[in-house]
Amino acid sequence: MTEYRKDPDAIARLDPEQYRVTQENGTERPGTGAYLDNKAPGIYVDVVSGEPLFASGDKYESGCGWPSFVKPIEPAHVTELRDTTHGMIRTEVRSAHGDSHLGHVFPDGPADRGGLRYCINSASLRFVHRDDMEAEGYGAYLDQVEDVA
Repeated sequence: MTEYRKDPDAIARLDPEQYRVTQENGTERPGTGAYLDNKAPGIYVDVVSGEPLFASGDKYESGCGWPSFVKPIEPAHVTELRDTTHGMIRTEVRSAHGDSHLGHVFPDGPADRGGLRYCINSASLRFVHRDDMEAEGYGAYLDQVEDVA
């Protein structure tokens, strides 16, 4: 079993935008994230801890300007917290082990897929292509990855 943790070396390697988003609860500008239009099969992991967060098959185009997913690949790796910043009441999403700020979850996702929209900053993620998952230790999640049209 892999142990995921907040890795100081990984934090030191973050670029300024990744650091601002994951460590300072920032938000990347809409439409600018590296993974917004990614349609390759694979999984998205926490850029700090490496814990698996979302699968490509659960990603969809929500039109919000950030990558959107209907559910986490491993619910135990995602924590949800009440967020009352910016005069709103929202639910913040953080990685459980890396404690990275990921984004927010909203109840306006596709009804036929559970009704949730995990709106996630690309800067908090690292994409692992299906072809590399086994070699990088994510082989257990291959059955959750499918081609995305």
